[in-house]
Amino acid sequence: MRPAHLGSIVISGALLMVHASGWRGVDAPAATLEAQAPTVALPNKAGSFKFAVLGDFGTGDGTQVELAQQMAALHARFNYGIVILVGDNLYGSERPQDFKKKFEDPYKPLLDAGVKFYAALGNHDAREQRYYKLFNMDGKLYYTFSPKPDIRFFVLESTYPVPEQIAWVEKELESSGSKWKIPVFHHPLYSSGERHGSDIRLRSVLEPLFVKHNVSVVLTGHDHFYERVKPQNGISYFIVGSGGQLRKGNIDRRSGLTAIGFDTDLAFMGAEIDGDQMYFNAISRQGAVVDSGVLTARTGAPQAP
Repeated sequence: MRPAHLGSIVISGALLMVHASGWRGVDAPAATLEAQAPTVALPNKAGSFKFAVLGDFGTGDGTQVELAQQMAALHARFNYGIVILVGDNLYGSERPQDFKKKFEDPYKPLLDAGVKFYAALGNHDAREQRYYKLFNMDGKLYYTFSPKPDIRFFVLESTYPVPEQIAWVEKELESSGSKWKIPVFHHPLYSSGERHGSDIRLRSVLEPLFVKHNVSVVLTGHDHFYERVKPQNGISYFIVGSGGQLRKGNIDRRSGLTAIGFDTDLAFMGAEIDGDQMYFNAISRQGAVVDSGVLTARTGAPQAP
């Protein structure tokens, strides 16, 4: 049975376990997810654009490594080519041996397979990370790239959103003809996190630009959990901030923002864009799909903010 559409998004909160033979459903703990619906599988179509999203990860701890193993397991059956990093890429010291322990070793199977990582900087990241070759930032604090003609990522540095950067992203959004415009940065415009929550000042600057220029989805981190926010002004906001750090029980469901939240274990997201649709699965350290769905791109003439 096909899941029901709610506007432009199909939602799912069923937990599934990953096995060698495929996906198998299990019962979801009542306190874990806000709703349950049939899981929307990643289509894994030939020619589609496949990617993963990871944030707040660089601890070097065993739990980070275990989530990295789930990322490698997904890649084995879903050949994504890039990983979007939404910031806080390393915690603590940033010596060469730290980059090896906290990044190169955990994700070695992906790096060896040719997967490219594109990083945004978080508040815990030294700005010198922009010169680290494997983060593909080319020495820039903020940048844009287009992996396919209809898809463009806009990677921002949200700790110090200087006016020059805001002018830059406004110009880039305006000039882009891509169907999918996806901003990536660390501090969420909308969040139910009790520790950090929504960055209201950043929202006041960026959201009007996103609405005007038909942004469809925004990827962030900072709060150490997974949350899909209910669409705001037609835009879907994701927090993927538990790649290595976790604040258990930190989602405040009273905020009214949460479509689906997962704050009991680490998680990353796999996604696939095929034409007007973007499919997504959020996957936990235990291999459970804790959220899934499909988004439809916002298109049309620029809108008034």
